Amino acid sequence: MTHPVARWLLDLERLLPIRSQFVISGSIRDRFITPLAGGPALVPLVRALWETLKASDYRFLLVVDPADGLRVYPDEPVPRELATRLFDLKLSNGYQVMSLESLTGVMKKVTAEREARCALVLDFASRMTRQAEHLSEAEHRFFVAAEKMSLQAAPVVPREGGGAPQFNPVVWLANRPQDLPSWFTLDSERVASLTIGKPDFETRQAAAQQLAPLFVGYAEASAVAREQFVKNFTEGTEGMPLTALSDITELADRQHLGLPDIDDAMRCYKVGALDNPWRKDYLREKIRDAQAFIEDRVKGQHPAVVKTLDILKRSVMGLTGAQARSGGSRPRGVLFFAGPTGVGKTELAKTLTQLVFGDERAYLRFDMSEFAEEHSSARLLGAPPGYIGFDAGGELTNAVREKPFSVVLFDEIEKAHPRILDKFLQILEDGRLTDGRGDTAYFSETILVFTSNLGIFGEDAQGQRVQSVQPGDPYEKVESTVRESIANYFKFKLSRPELLNRIGDNIVVFNFISTEVAERIFDGMLRNIARRLKEEFKVQLSMPVAVRSALLERCTRDLSHGGRGIGNQLESAFINPLSRALFAHDLEGKQRLAITGLTEVDRVVTLTLQSA
Repeated sequence: MTHPVARWLLDLERLLPIRSQFVISGSIRDRFITPLAGGPALVPLVRALWETLKASDYRFLLVVDPADGLRVYPDEPVPRELATRLFDLKLSNGYQVMSLESLTGVMKKVTAEREARCALVLDFASRMTRQAEHLSEAEHRFFVAAEKMSLQAAPVVPREGGGAPQFNPVVWLANRPQDLPSWFTLDSERVASLTIGKPDFETRQAAAQQLAPLFVGYAEASAVAREQFVKNFTEGTEGMPLTALSDITELADRQHLGLPDIDDAMRCYKVGALDNPWRKDYLREKIRDAQAFIEDRVKGQHPAVVKTLDILKRSVMGLTGAQARSGGSRPRGVLFFAGPTGVGKTELAKTLTQLVFGDERAYLRFDMSEFAEEHSSARLLGAPPGYIGFDAGGELTNAVREKPFSVVLFDEIEKAHPRILDKFLQILEDGRLTDGRGDTAYFSETILVFTSNLGIFGEDAQGQRVQSVQPGDPYEKVESTVRESIANYFKFKLSRPELLNRIGDNIVVFNFISTEVAERIFDGMLRNIARRLKEEFKVQLSMPVAVRSALLERCTRDLSHGGRGIGNQLESAFINPLSRALFAHDLEGKQRLAITGLTEVDRVVTLTLQSA
């Protein structure tokens, strides 16, 4: 098959008769598919450049970098002897130290050389100056000389007299165009700027075909299996350089991964972890029996728990986005928890983390109310290049790189600035995000959880804030109201229906806490208090039914704030007076304490303790 040629090489060939110098920037450290004697191969830029120029009767390259100096490429006797004779080189161990002044002389000789076609390659050109726009006197003199030579150079006629005249070019290899003085490329029509971008689908496909034989089991695989491997390898490396494909291949070889394991090899490369919790045998068993475990922690939310488990099972089976032609590298799962405050949205996120990763602290939480201003995106994603702190990266991207297997919780998403929400489009669609440093964080092994209170409150005709749904309303009404509010918010208020479309049907609506559920939550909190007393003071606490009933009525009188509201009331009406009573009570030698009374005078709650 015909292998694609890098665009920058085609442009260089086309421009050699009319341009004397080239500034090549971008992915200069990538590898490039190049025809060699033994067939196409992935080679570094200098090798790809040499193979292209060699076909046009170029005899050698002089490669210079600020660290080692000048060397002859290829490092073979014939070109080395020719270059040494023509340029009076004094090589030591293959190199000659160069100053800017001596490099100016070599540049002048190369552009004027007529006996042999050759080229001068200035590697690491980005490091030739400390500040491109604030040059020292020697640096300025060097670039002025280079600009002058670009205009005075003349093309070289081939030795055999055939073909078009071409320049002996000077090739600058820079990370970014701005690493060289801006006037150098702008003021000379003989200096061409070429940018190397990330490889396209066709190029990655050709590279995947070249690398496929290096995977275990390739020789025995069927044509269909080989074709599927190339397809998965190509699609899974979208946005990556060809060096990444080579590194993935080497990683697969070290881990003895075969053709069917290409997804594991790519995941391992992206997230930098060999162990995949999603592939553990015990995970399916844990999730199969997880409903009772979750509902013990998140009480009274049966529909929300069932739907969440359905989405989690889909994630574990790797079927997220299976309906699409290509699932890409999307997150393992996306959940949008919506509903009243204090009903268990954050607790369910923690429980999922505990279930999947064995530690509820493995979740990453971002309070989106902290990102209400547009400029706060610099905290989340990193400042843009050139701004103060850009090299520190972003809180989100750094956290995901540190914990690639995690639940990422974005609390109260509607409070974030709309421009920040745009970044979630890339995460939801491509599963990756690049920070200000240019480093990419991959979200392909995360579960994203968004929480929101949208739909619980609205505005009346006078613009006053009113509650749209009340405790006691049927779940169907709560769900339909919340879903409608979420749709209106993204479609009309934000004008970002595409973000809602990426979330899809993963909206999980929580109901208000019912009276029965409130009592179960209340009893669970009482048990927690008693357990804490047992741990701290070795004292067992008890209370009569009447005291418990009075406390229950006080704490569950208003359920609009959910379980968190019950806890707040319990703290004021029980924990505070209990702490006051314990301070006044001698606990020395006591093993049991009973609460015999609970009274309120002047809005101050007091309880009485009795040793049992």
